[in-house]
Amino acid sequence: MCGIVGALTFNDSRFPITTEYIDQMRDTMEHRGPDGAGTWVSEQRNVGLGHRRLSIIDLSAVATQPMCNEDGSLWIAFNGEIYNHAEIRAELEKTGRHKWKTDHSDTEVILHSFEEWGIDCLHRFRGMFAIGLWDANNRELWLIRDRIGIKPLYYTIHDGRIVFASEIKALLKDPAQKRAVNEQAFYHYLSFLTTPAPDTLFAGIKKLPGGTWLRVKADGTIRENKYWDVWDHTDPLTGASEEEIAQMILEELRIAVKLRKVSDVPVGVFLSGGIDSSTNAALFSEGEGNPVKTFSIGYEGEYQSYQNELQYARQVAKLVGAEHHERLLNIDDLLDFLPQMVHLQDEPIADPVCVPVYYVSKLARDNGVTVCQVGEGADELFWGYPSWKTSVMLEEYNRLPVPRLLKKAGLSLAKRMGRQYSFEYEWLRRGTEGLPVFWGGAEAFTETHKAALLSPRLSKDFAGFSSWEGLKPIRQRFEEKAWEKSTLNWMTYLDLNLRLPELLLMRVDKMSMGVSLEGRVPFLDHKFVELAMSIPSAVKMRNGTLKHILKKSVRGIIPDNIIDRKKQGFGVPIYEWFFDRLGAQTRSELDAFCDKTDFLNKDEVMRLIDSGNGPQVWYLLNFALWWKEFIDG
Repeated sequence: MCGIVGALTFNDSRFPITTEYIDQMRDTMEHRGPDGAGTWVSEQRNVGLGHRRLSIIDLSAVATQPMCNEDGSLWIAFNGEIYNHAEIRAELEKTGRHKWKTDHSDTEVILHSFEEWGIDCLHRFRGMFAIGLWDANNRELWLIRDRIGIKPLYYTIHDGRIVFASEIKALLKDPAQKRAVNEQAFYHYLSFLTTPAPDTLFAGIKKLPGGTWLRVKADGTIRENKYWDVWDHTDPLTGASEEEIAQMILEELRIAVKLRKVSDVPVGVFLSGGIDSSTNAALFSEGEGNPVKTFSIGYEGEYQSYQNELQYARQVAKLVGAEHHERLLNIDDLLDFLPQMVHLQDEPIADPVCVPVYYVSKLARDNGVTVCQVGEGADELFWGYPSWKTSVMLEEYNRLPVPRLLKKAGLSLAKRMGRQYSFEYEWLRRGTEGLPVFWGGAEAFTETHKAALLSPRLSKDFAGFSSWEGLKPIRQRFEEKAWEKSTLNWMTYLDLNLRLPELLLMRVDKMSMGVSLEGRVPFLDHKFVELAMSIPSAVKMRNGTLKHILKKSVRGIIPDNIIDRKKQGFGVPIYEWFFDRLGAQTRSELDAFCDKTDFLNKDEVMRLIDSGNGPQVWYLLNFALWWKEFIDG
C-alpha cells in the first residue's frame, strides 16, 4: 500500500517534468508511505513518477518504486496488492523470458506481466490496485484502477500535461492547478454524500472509475476503457440448490480471506461483532499459529441512536482466541479530529463513520499492525440492510398498474400536507416519472429539498436537472448486461458502481491510510463478487430474511446469536452530539460559510439546524469545512 503520483507532458508542451515537481506532490502523501520514497524522471523530462512506500510485501530495498523492467522500457508506480503474485510469477518464470531482481515483489510481477500479455494482464490479477505505468517503446502512459475501485486514482489535464495521484491534495501542489468547485458534482454530492466518477468536487479534477483504464499517448490522445463489469463474468446458479450455493460462498470466502493474509508485516481484523467482521475474524484465525489481533470501537455513555456492540465483538474474539483491543470514543475525539478528517478526505466523504474508522485504524497501528481486514461489501451483495426491504417493496408497488393521474394526485396531496421534502414524496415522484425508486444506499436530500437548499442562483441553474443524470450510465449497463434484471440486482449493481467505490471504500482508504494502515476487503474480492452476482435474487431474499444465504453459509463458523441478532450498522451517535458542542460549532461554521459563499440558501440551512436533523446538517458541515480548507484556504 502506497501513494503514487506522476505526470506526462504532451508533445507540444514546453513544461519540463522535474524531480522537484514530482517530489513536491509526492510528499503531500507521506502518511500513505512513511517507509520510503522514490522518484524517476525520464531523460527527455516529459514524464515522471513518484512513490511513497508503505512496506508490506518484499521489504527489501530492491523492491522500492518507481520500478523498471530489465531494459528500462517500462516504469511503474503502484499502490495496492496483487494477492496471487506468487502464482503469476511462477507462470512467468516458466517462459524463461524475464529477468528478476526481487525475490517476491508483486510490483515486479505487474511489470513482467505487462511485458508478457500487455494490458490484458489485468485479468490475471487478484487484488486491489491503482497503477501508473509508462511504456517508453510505445510512448504511452497507462492509468489503471482495480475492478471494484478499492484504491483511488485521480487525474487532471491542463496546460499541456496530465497529472495523476492517489490523493487530490498532491495534484493541488501543481502551481497551475485551479481550485474551484464543480457545481454539478456538488449537486450530486447533496444526493449521494459523494460524487459519482469520473467527477470530483474540484472542477477539472477527475477520478478514474473502478474497473477502468486510461491510455494516454504522448501527443495527448486519450482512450478510456471499462475492462471489467461484473455482468460479463457471472454464471447464473439457477440450477444449484441452496446447500450447494451456501457451500460455494463459504469456499470462495475462505480463499478471499486467506489471500488477504499474504503479507510480510502483521495483519489484523476490524471486529464490530456483526456477521461480516465476525466471519472475517473466524476464517482468518483458521490455521493460524498465533492469535489474530482484533480491534473494536465503541462510545462512552449511552445513546438512543446507537448502542455499543462491544459485547458481541468480545464474544467472537474469545471464540477465535484473538488478542483483542478496544477504544471508547466521545465527542472530544470527534471535535479534535475534524480538521484532520477534512484534510485526509480530499473531497467530502459525508459519512460520520469516517470518525470511528480513523480511530480503529489508529488503534491497530498503535498495537503493531500494518494491515487489517475489513467487512465492507457483504451487505450490498447479500441484501443486508433493513432499508433495502422497503426499497424492494416500493419497487413492486411502483410496478402496479396505477394510473399516472392518480399518482400525480398523490404527489399534489403530499405537497399540500407539507411533505414535499420527504423521501416518501420523492419515491412517489420517481414512480410517477417511470424511474427506479432506488437511487443508492446512501441518499442525503431529495430533489425537491435540494431546490430549496441551494442558493437562488444554483436553484435556477439546476432547474429541471436531476441526480438521475449521474445514474443513467449505470442503469444503461444494467439493462444491457444483467442476466436477471431484478430490483435487488439493480440495487446491488448501483452500489457496486457508486456507493461502495466512492463512499464506503474511500472512507476506509483515506482514514486508514491517514495512520499508514492498509485496509483489505475480502467480501469485495472480484471472484467472490462474481459468485455473489450469479446467485438468483430469490435465493438471497428467501423468507424475507436479510442475508439469508450468507447466514446459511457461515452458520457453524460463527455463533448463532451473532448470526440471528438484529442488524446494527457501524454507526456514530451523531444525533445526540449535535445537541452537544458539535451543534454550536456547526451553526457557527455554516453561518460563516453561507455569508461568504453562494452555494446554499442560508434560511433553509438554519431551519435544518433548528429542526435537529443532525445527519443532514453533518453533510452540509462536511462541504463547508472542505471548501474552507481546499478552496478558500
